[in-house]
Amino acid sequence: MITAYDKGVNFFDNAEGYAGGQSEIVMGNILNKLGWDRTSYIVSSKVFFGADGGKKNLKPNQTGLSRKHVFEACHAALKRLQVEYLDLYFCHRPDKNTPVEETVWAMNQLIQQGKILYWGTSEWSGQAIMEAHMMARQNNLVGPTMEQPQYNMLHRNRVELEYEQIYRTVGLGTTIWSPLASGVLTNKYLDEFPEGTRLGMKGMDWLKNNAISEERLEKTRELHKVAQEIGTSLPKLAVAWCLLNPNVSTVILGASKVHQLEETLTSLDVLPLLTTEVQERVESILQNKPKLTVF
Repeated sequence: MITAYDKGVNFFDNAEGYAGGQSEIVMGNILNKLGWDRTSYIVSSKVFFGADGGKKNLKPNQTGLSRKHVFEACHAALKRLQVEYLDLYFCHRPDKNTPVEETVWAMNQLIQQGKILYWGTSEWSGQAIMEAHMMARQNNLVGPTMEQPQYNMLHRNRVELEYEQIYRTVGLGTTIWSPLASGVLTNKYLDEFPEGTRLGMKGMDWLKNNAISEERLEKTRELHKVAQEIGTSLPKLAVAWCLLNPNVSTVILGASKVHQLEETLTSLDVLPLLTTEVQERVESILQNKPKLTVF
């Protein structure tokens, strides 16, 4: 059996909240079955939303970034994933109910215990990330080293503008999600709304309303033409475009079907096609490049 791992993929992203913890159980069974050398791959988890198993009746201690939940969620993730340590452990969202000092101390203690190697954030503001760094520095603790933000052709400001100062000072790795803008940057929504898509699932109206607009679809149609002209597909163009950003460490491919993953796994092949001229054409279509302020 040929796997994504055999094709060079070595980072597997997880979270306690995905399918109420079941996603990590599936991943753990796969890792155990295939028996890969533990030094050859990276596995992550994220803490905040809780692993409710579909019960939807979580108590306050079972969510957030308190020391109690951070510790217990880490131990639960290790058990589900069947590993001795997590390479990366993300705070899935900021927690307004827990002092950042408490979360930083908890993450530092997990590092000291050898249960995680690095910790980071997901969808945190630049200010919140720097507050965590300042607190860590004041107490000789390990601060956050990576962030998992949304980033794609249609969603750019945070990665390209808000974090700019952080890249230059303390440094920040990024494992960006939604490179296809929840599937908008494909050809599936260019005409009639198809059945069987993520945006068409029950309970996903909030995502559909945020992701799809006539303006976005018009831009997608024009980008689709560019992809065809350079001999590739729109999804591969969209992923390769993300990889052009030197501050993007990893692009997470959230495919729901095998053929989608097989397609986007070859996006690296598109990079040589993204000449300066092609990039300028893309920018002329998007019209959303953040303006950096130079002091």
